[in-house]
Amino acid sequence: MANVKVKLIKSLIGVKKDQIATAHALGLKKVGDITIQPENPQTKGKVAKIIHLVEVSEA
Repeated sequence: MANVKVKLIKSLIGVKKDQIATAHALGLKKVGDITIQPENPQTKGKVAKIIHLVEVSEA
């Protein structure tokens, strides 16, 4: 199974609470944080919810 690298590129200040919770669920707390996540439907759904805040690339 492939992995994806998710990087937080925009601040969570002023963002809806559910989007902040989604970012924290992915392990992203501060701008510049990077996590490696499995490429599955759950991860894709989380990333789709906060796509305007993150940068996604192949891991």
